[in-house]
Amino acid sequence: MIRTLEEKAMNAWPALQVVLYDGWIVRFADGYTRRANSVTPLYASNQDTEEKIRLCEHFYSQRGLKTTFKMTSESTPAGLDALLAGKGYQVDALTSVQTLALSDLESVDCAAKLEETLSEAWLSAQCRLGKLGDRQKAIQSRILQHIAPPACFASIDVDGEVVACGMGVLEDAFLGIFDVVTAEAHRRHGYGKQLMLHLLGWGWRSGAKTAYLQVMLNNPPALSLYEKLGFSEVYRYWYRTSLSVL
Repeated sequence: MIRTLEEKAMNAWPALQVVLYDGWIVRFADGYTRRANSVTPLYASNQDTEEKIRLCEHFYSQRGLKTTFKMTSESTPAGLDALLAGKGYQVDALTSVQTLALSDLESVDCAAKLEETLSEAWLSAQCRLGKLGDRQKAIQSRILQHIAPPACFASIDVDGEVVACGMGVLEDAFLGIFDVVTAEAHRRHGYGKQLMLHLLGWGWRSGAKTAYLQVMLNNPPALSLYEKLGFSEVYRYWYRTSLSVL
C-alpha cells in the first residue's frame, strides 16, 4: 500500500522535472513544495548509496536547493534513513497518510462549485487562502496543469467570496485529496468538512473506492476533521533535509 499511495500521490502532484535514478525518483519544481523537490527512494536500489547521495546533492545544489529525501518505513536501501541522519540530515514535516473506504457518505449542507478544469478563479482563491505569493502561484499553476489523471477543483462561496477550497485527483479507484484550506475568519463553521464531502462525493460518483490524504502531525484541526470523517492512518512519511545547500 505504501508504494501504491506514493505513486498515486506523485502523479497527483507532479514535479516539473523528474530524474529516475536506480530506483530513486528525483523531483524538481523550482523549490515550491517539499514533495515536488525531493528524492523518493521508492524502488529496489543496486548502486552505491553514498555515490547516489552525492549525485542527488549535486542535482539540488545546482538549483540552489537543499537536498531533501522523502522517507517511509520501506525506503530503499535499508538503513538509508540512518545513513542520512549520520550525515546531518534533519527530520522535518512528519506526516500521516490516511485512507477512507468510500461507501455511505454524509449528505452535504451547502453548495460547492466543482470544476474539472483548473480555472484562474480557483487558483487565485487557493493562493489567497494559502497566503502564496506571485512566484509560488506561478509555479503551482504549472504543477497543476501537469496533472495527468482526472481532477476536481472544489470551492465554497459565502456572499460571493471563496471561503474554502481544495482539490481531488482520481487515479484507478483511488481519490487523492490535496490543498484543502479554509479562510481564517470562516474556520470552525464546518466549511472544511462540507468541502471534503463534496470532493469525496465527486470521487465516489467518478468510480473511486478509496480516498487518501496526507496530513502533517502538527495540524490538530485537520487531524480532528479527518478522524471525524472516518479516515485512518496507513503509514507515515517524513523528510530528511540537509542543513544547507551542499
